[in-house]
This record gives sequence, structure tokens and C-alpha cells, in this order.
Amino acid sequence: MSISAKKIDLSGKSSGTVDLNKAIFDETVKDHLIYDSVLSYLASQRQGTAKTKARAEVSGGGKKPYKQKGTGNARQGSTRAPNYPGGGTVFGPTPRNYKYQLPKKVRIQALKSVLNQKAKEGKLFVFDSAPMEKPQTKSISKMIEGLELKKALIVDQNNKNLYLSARNIRNAKYVDARSLNVFDILKYENLLLSTTSLKTVEERLSHEG
Repeated sequence: MSISAKKIDLSGKSSGTVDLNKAIFDETVKDHLIYDSVLSYLASQRQGTAKTKARAEVSGGGKKPYKQKGTGNARQGSTRAPNYPGGGTVFGPTPRNYKYQLPKKVRIQALKSVLNQKAKEGKLFVFDSAPMEKPQTKSISKMIEGLELKKALIVDQNNKNLYLSARNIRNAKYVDARSLNVFDILKYENLLLSTTSLKTVEERLSHEG
């Protein structure tokens, strides 16, 4: 039995259903791959710029605080040693790259899983992709309100006016089909795919999977 998604128009009204590709939408959801994909995405977003100064990098401290012998204190070579106020930090953070990439097949299976999850929950909608002469925030907002959606991820391809229309809507985001990722699909409760983007995503997952 094939999975179908509700087809909608720009007013948010239902206009039938769309049968989804069985090769992609087979109701398989692999939670561990979704988890790994989100971790990889979040790690890639980290700047990795945290930095503290070691004792060699702290200014000052060129003179011994007191003579080597005869004071009864432990010998000290500099006031910039870690045991002094204002001294260097021991084993502090240094700039690093947190990014790591999962194997290609894992990324594909994770994306398939999250798409299946949305389809099974009835939170995947398909709308006809139509060129917009100019940005129309009101019409896109009306579509989301018509579906009574709290959060929506809108996916199309090479549609600048749709991007401009959606960017001012709270709790909505536009993503190009070629940049569709697991994190955004999970972050936004509902997924709105244009017919063009659905075809692009299915072809991408069929060929690469």
C-alpha cells in the first residue's frame, strides 16, 4: 500500500491527494540515523572560536616576583604562572573545527526516515509549484493559516519570490529542495513540498540511495 500526501492550493484548501514514491516512502523510520544526522548538523554550526591565553601568551611577568632563595616561599619564575591571579590558563580551549561528516548513505537514509515520519504523521503537504510575479507574503500566510499550522517548512526550487514571501512569516521558513536537511524538517512541525521540489527530492534519494 502506497503512502499519500494531502494536496493543497495556495489558500490552504485540500485539492485531493498525491501518491508518494514507494522507493522513498516505505514507512521505514530509523531514529538512530535521524539522531546522528542532527548531531552532525549541529556540530557543523559550531564556530569553534573559544580561546584562552596560556602562560606564554599573557603579557607581563618578565621579572621574578622575588628572589630564588631565602624567602621561605616556593620558588617562582613569573607572576604570569597559572597559580597567580592574572596568570595563564592551564589546558584552556583553543580554536578548533567541530565539523564532521556522516557517510553519504547514512545521510540519505536519515533524510528518507524523517520524510517517512512526516508522511506517516500526516504532516506532509504538497502544493502546485507556480511562478510568482512578485513576493506575496499575505497569500503564503493565508495558506498556512488555512491549514491551521503552527510551524511550517516550505520547500520549492529556484523560487526567489516564494522565499521573499515566507521570510517575514513567523514560524515559517523557505528552503530550496537541493538544501533540504533533517534538522529543518524536524524543527518545523509541518512540511510543505511543491510538486517540483517533491520530484527533485525523490530523484535525489532514488539515485543516491
